[in-house]
Amino acid sequence: MSILAVGTVAFDRIETPFGKRDRALGGSAMYITMASRFKCNDTRLVAVVGNDFPLEFVEDMRSRGIDLAGLEIRKDELTFAWGGRYHYDLNNRDTIYTDLNVLSSFDPVIPLAYKDSKVVCLGNLDPTIQLKVLNQVEKPSIIICDTMNYWIENTPEQLMALLPRVDCLVVNDSEARELSEEANLVTAARKIKNMGPKIVVVKKGEHGALLFADDTIFSVPAYPLEDIQDPTGAGDAFMGGFAGYLSGCAEINQDALKSALVYGSATASFTVEHFGPEGLYDLTTPEIEKRIGAFRQLTSIPV
Repeated sequence: MSILAVGTVAFDRIETPFGKRDRALGGSAMYITMASRFKCNDTRLVAVVGNDFPLEFVEDMRSRGIDLAGLEIRKDELTFAWGGRYHYDLNNRDTIYTDLNVLSSFDPVIPLAYKDSKVVCLGNLDPTIQLKVLNQVEKPSIIICDTMNYWIENTPEQLMALLPRVDCLVVNDSEARELSEEANLVTAARKIKNMGPKIVVVKKGEHGALLFADDTIFSVPAYPLEDIQDPTGAGDAFMGGFAGYLSGCAEINQDALKSALVYGSATASFTVEHFGPEGLYDLTTPEIEKRIGAFRQLTSIPV
């Protein structure tokens, strides 16, 4: 099945205790498509960049099989840029700057050839924009959506209008608690499902991820890594791996969702070992499968 990712393509300035990058390729749509391509050979990106966006970045994405017919390049504006500084506890970061630039007027138009996309991934954007995307696609098999605290706090009505149209909501633990106004994640997920999504995935960073679907609760640990460089984009890479796995499933059932959670976690683990998307550039399917085998060992319980 085809995957459509609508979100951002950006310049990231990243500082961690282990190094830094300036004007690295970033953005939710980039990470989602870059991570989903290992299981899907029809990955489609919709985003906007400015006249300062390098052709080498375009080639970095295109050469890895990402369909860029939906990438709008505005000649008279600058690309969305974000800068962040991480501490030794990589769960905490300070935002140095956020320059919206082209993103401030982003109004995505889905190309005609993309309207039949079967897996739709809504990257972190204003829920009004996410709704506009859903009004342009035709009968997707699953709609997977990301959001963040900013939209929960500042556009609650628009978010509440969006959620009934979403099949799967992917949020981190703090966002789940804020959206549901519940401290307990099990209770939080139940309340979020009552808002519309049938499936809720809660990302917990270095503590793994939780899947809530029907009456099932499924937990996956984070892969234990010795060399962690940069967590930027890991959540979007998780979403891409998750979506990529589901795109190859004849039926999206409980087993498929559980396997997708593991696949997304394994793919995202390669992201944090490098800066920006460098860990995904030359990654191979056998490397991902080997790490999935390691996940099985991590979660094997003796009888």
